[in-house]
Amino acid sequence: MIKGMTFIRPVHSAAQFDELVSFFSALGFEAGRGWDQPPAREGAASRGRPFLAPLGNLEFVDGRLPTLTTDLLVEVTSLDAIHQVASHWLEKNHGAEAATRITSIEDTHWKSRLFTVQPVPGFSVAFWEREEPLPGKAIALEGDLSAHEMSFAIVAARWNSVITERLLQGALDCLLRSGARREHIEVVRVPGSWEIPAAARQLAERHRFDAIITLGCLIRGETAHYEAIYNEVARGIGQSQQDSGVPHAFGVLTCETLEQALDRAGLKSGNKGFEAAAAAIEMASLQRRIAAATAEPRA
Repeated sequence: MIKGMTFIRPVHSAAQFDELVSFFSALGFEAGRGWDQPPAREGAASRGRPFLAPLGNLEFVDGRLPTLTTDLLVEVTSLDAIHQVASHWLEKNHGAEAATRITSIEDTHWKSRLFTVQPVPGFSVAFWEREEPLPGKAIALEGDLSAHEMSFAIVAARWNSVITERLLQGALDCLLRSGARREHIEVVRVPGSWEIPAAARQLAERHRFDAIITLGCLIRGETAHYEAIYNEVARGIGQSQQDSGVPHAFGVLTCETLEQALDRAGLKSGNKGFEAAAAAIEMASLQRRIAAATAEPRA
């Protein structure tokens, strides 16, 4: 049975190899299991870094070819965001040459939108998106995970700092990996989770941030204090979001034990700070798209 397809693209130098790995990593491709071959007696050393895709196609065309300058096509669901990330990567790595290595997004004759980018000389890849992803069905409006040119505020509690510092690092990692700039991220520290809603509301009312990320940790004790604090914190953060219209990501852990909190702060169950930041990016993106769709006149 056929299991998968692999297209191998040799590069001309180690520098180009590193650039291509950087480029596809920046776009969010899932990295596969790479390999490094040490120098042999009859040859030089070699390296391989595969990138995985959830779907692969081998397509034959008879007649008019698509509007392409490359035989490597990558289908995406957020073409504008991919174009933005690719442009940013080119500007960062190639400066003045960036504009000559990427085309603008254009419509094709096969009901799609497409652009071509050349991360290294001699290597081109086309990214495309269908005009109608689900023919005959309503198209969902959704956000993406590009934080380029977005601003975020993170409200982090100091109480249980062994946990909240891990959550904060996870949130920062997510934002920076997604294209946010360090100077567009403001971190505000408060004594404990109880103080998070007040700080979040004050930041949201400034309308300088695309989203607010709230991080804290509550661990159950032997009294009802835990439930009282949690209920008010959750209510306060939700109320701040509703009143300000600014998305708030909820990253306040509520755990029975310290061990559970450590697991959810990156030890075993993922980092909830990272997940909260990802939710903030997606909601900020969605809010922009809803605003743009609402502003457009109906045909």
